[in-house]
Amino acid sequence: MADTTGTTVLLTAFEPFGGAATNPSWDAVSALAAHWDGPARLVTEQLPVVFAEVRQRLAAAILEHRPTVVIATGLAEGRTAVTPERVAINVQDARIPDNAGAQPVDEPIDPNGQPAYFTTLPIKRIVAEVRAFGIPAAVSNTAGTFTCNQAFYEVMSLAGREGLRAGFVHVPATPGFGDGTAPTLPLDDVVRALEVVVREALRGGPDLVEEGGAEH
Repeated sequence: MADTTGTTVLLTAFEPFGGAATNPSWDAVSALAAHWDGPARLVTEQLPVVFAEVRQRLAAAILEHRPTVVIATGLAEGRTAVTPERVAINVQDARIPDNAGAQPVDEPIDPNGQPAYFTTLPIKRIVAEVRAFGIPAAVSNTAGTFTCNQAFYEVMSLAGREGLRAGFVHVPATPGFGDGTAPTLPLDDVVRALEVVVREALRGGPDLVEEGGAEH
């Protein structure tokens, strides 16, 4: 592993939304922070599910903590695996309103921004290491078009300016979340997977060159 002395990792997750009482992404991030004993300092930030506030909160957290690595996380209800995201796109197209009632449709995140940003995390290596613990994981090629994709896009935009390593990871629902109809993954497994994400992001080095695509 690369020398991580003095290194800070910023790990973010979202507040509850859509009428839910909790957000498994924040539950997992909080649990990981509570027992983190890694080689770097780990700090966390809860992001609002509000389009108009995401970039400001991310920028403020980066300014405050001066991280070397930024990993944003969010809930992908319906997925069965932990999914590091490959690409963020410059689109807001909300199926439901955000927590402030905004519901943009076919609007750019940044009218002057790039069409897309690719992660700088070793996502295929992360997937392989998470699977080694018996936890389902897969590369995802779409982060959606709600605030998770926005956070991913904003993280990569800010990271590029600051020279940071960054990316986004979606996590499944956990037992007890919602109405119980969505697939779930135990919270302990989600926490272990995010720990792998952080450690692999800190380790540096090249990603694996292996199949990780999808037909749809």
